[in-house]
This record gives sequence, C-alpha cells and structure tokens, in this order.
Amino acid sequence: MASPNIVGVQNIRAYTSQFTPSTTSATLWSTANGASLNIVPATDIVHKIGFLSAANVTNAAATITVAVNSAANGSGTSTRLVYQVVVPAGATLVILDKTTALYLTDSQSIIVTSGTASAIELVASFEAIS
Repeated sequence: MASPNIVGVQNIRAYTSQFTPSTTSATLWSTANGASLNIVPATDIVHKIGFLSAANVTNAAATITVAVNSAANGSGTSTRLVYQVVVPAGATLVILDKTTALYLTDSQSIIVTSGTASAIELVASFEAIS
C-alpha cells in the first residue's frame, strides 16, 4: 500500500508501547509476542516513532539489536537501527528520540533481538497518523 499523505492529516493519536523480548530469537514487536500495543500500523495509517529506548533490567550487561524490516510480518529485508549494542546492567539506551524520529508504514515492521532473554525492556512512543 502507498504511504498515507501526511499533509492532509485527519487524525493524530498518541500511543506508548512496551515490549520485553522473552527469547534471544529475532522477535516481531507485536501484541502476539507480549507487547502492550502493536507498533506496526494498520492499513492507511503511518506511525511516527518519536522515542524508543532499551533498558537493561538485570545485573549483567546485555546486547540489543533493533531493526526495521521491509514487510509487516517481520520478513523482508532487515535494516538495523542498532546492532548488538551492549547495554550495561541497570542502564538505558535511547535508540530514537524526537531529533531522529522514524516513520513506519503498514508494509514495515520492527524486529528486536536481545542477547539475554527478558533482560531488556523496550518502550516506544509514537503517533498514529491518518
């Protein structure tokens, strides 16, 4: 589907989604995998992700990889935002903020890989634009 025209906006709704990957496999950020909200937008909606962080909630360093995939279901070509970045114990890594926002369409997805299961808690705030 073509990206919505964000100049002719009818609605902008704000959301926050939390996600903790429970395995060390590449995992689609979705409610089916434990996220509080799907980060992949519905048809004819674009998500402007204005903040994305990864907090290590363990007593040991853990790695995180976050990628944008070219298909909504997590398949397609993967382009990494961060790759195997070490997050020290008790620390938080800011991956995106308002100066580096990302637009996600319904034909893309976010895939997360944690080096240690359940060690990283991710938070994303985004605007659903239609």
